[in-house]
Amino acid sequence: MKFLAGCLLWTLLAVIFPAARGIWMELTSSGERCLSEGLRSNVVVLGHYYALNGDLTMLNGTGFFPISAKLVSPYGNTLHQKENVTHSEFAFTTTETGNYEACFRVYGDHPSGKTVTVGVEWRTGIAAKDWESVARKEKIEGLELELRKLEAGVEAIHDKLISMANRDMELWETSEKTNGRVAWYSISSLGICIVVSIAQISYLKRYFQKKRLI
Repeated sequence: MKFLAGCLLWTLLAVIFPAARGIWMELTSSGERCLSEGLRSNVVVLGHYYALNGDLTMLNGTGFFPISAKLVSPYGNTLHQKENVTHSEFAFTTTETGNYEACFRVYGDHPSGKTVTVGVEWRTGIAAKDWESVARKEKIEGLELELRKLEAGVEAIHDKLISMANRDMELWETSEKTNGRVAWYSISSLGICIVVSIAQISYLKRYFQKKRLI
């Protein structure tokens, strides 16, 4: 029963938090490829990437090919930027809520028709935590370490649910404000139309009276 409960919990964590992602993409000499992920503030992000030539051959026989990489925050702040690298790593803690975008392009000349394959591993939240360091520092292992991971997972779920509830409340408040503004705009438009209609009727009445038509 405990084993089943543990399996269900980890399954729930995997569904709610796709915290570790391994992505492959192909680059050509004429463009760049980007990937993005929506994150809230105060989330730890770790990642690394490497580039391989499409046919795994190069002049030096390594199969690696230089690329350029740039990672920006939702507000356009550069968090990581590298030129002429075959592999690198990045690590940061988010300070803004929104989509964080990483873009890659081929560096320098590259034969047309050839592709460069880029592998990216992107880890966030509890997947980015160094559990080996935690185990060494607190001198825990085995079942106790797994329980600590489960506790961190439960806390992550709780924080995620609170974040979703807060976001839902923000959307509801925005919707209510928008509805209120639309209502006031409609009332104001109706009032202006009534005033203009009365002014037109009054003007026409005075005009006809002046011309002695009525």
